[in-house]
Amino acid sequence: MAQPKPWQSIPTNLTSAQFKEFVLPHLPIGSRGPQPKLLLHAIFNYILKLLYLGCQWKELPIETDKAGQPEIHYTRIYASLSAL
Repeated sequence: MAQPKPWQSIPTNLTSAQFKEFVLPHLPIGSRGPQPKLLLHAIFNYILKLLYLGCQWKELPIETDKAGQPEIHYTRIYASLSAL
């Protein structure tokens, strides 16, 4: 079976360098409210994964931290998207 070319696939995970070059210049950076616990890069990758999977927000697979808890609640990702 033929392998898909890299430009033919939908990106679901950007590197930090790709995020800084292509996405970050177009994001408004807020000056109010608490700073997010995760980097904008990680939040954006969660949004890409959600769009690719087409799942509900609460079904989004979220990584766990050292304590075994989700590193961010799905509503925080939703709120970050709404703020854009």
